[in-house]
Amino acid sequence: MTEDDPLGPLDPEFAAQFRRDDRRPPCQLYLISPLDVAGGFADRLARALDAGPVAAFQFRVKDIDRHAAAKLAEPLQRLCADREVAFIVNDSISLAKRLGADGVHLGQDDGDPREARDVLGPNVQIGVTCHDSRHLAMEAGEGGADYVAFGAFYPTTTKAVKHMPEPSILSWWASMFELPSVAIGGITPDNAAPLVAAGADFLAVSGAVWNGDEAAAVAAFAKVLNG
Repeated sequence: MTEDDPLGPLDPEFAAQFRRDDRRPPCQLYLISPLDVAGGFADRLARALDAGPVAAFQFRVKDIDRHAAAKLAEPLQRLCADREVAFIVNDSISLAKRLGADGVHLGQDDGDPREARDVLGPNVQIGVTCHDSRHLAMEAGEGGADYVAFGAFYPTTTKAVKHMPEPSILSWWASMFELPSVAIGGITPDNAAPLVAAGADFLAVSGAVWNGDEAAAVAAFAKVLNG
């Protein structure tokens, strides 16, 4: 049993038996920014977004004040708007409201989806980090979240890893709920296919794109997702 999940362990073979419902949209790419989005990052983002289909971009910066964060976000938000890519703010309901962002992604300590809905309105996308817990995901869904995020599925240096679910959690979720799931954590073009097969609706990726040639990485993910 995981620390946060009173539902107990899930059969790891669940993913092997899973078949994706044809009525469910294909899995899509969800980019997460590096922590440093200053300097020439806007040009890198434009190259990434132009290299293949991207559904959403999450603006994730830490330890800077909201005024500075908003200033960094605005040119990136325009790039996303021009390409019809959803612009999601990490952690901060107030910054999402200030920017008029398309959505906000909340960690377990960043506020409640009900609070975010009250502040941001009915049309904003609200995502919630649920680690390896089906219970937390069900609570997020009941709270009005628009998607739930599970992970980390693989080792990652983007953030400290305390929870590592099996892909079967994606299969279970897709079998039980229409609400989309996001797989996150150490995902690369080489290891993404099992998560797509297990039922992820989105692959959230950061280091695999920004630690090298962003355009080549997005194109490589496109091949996996279209395969």
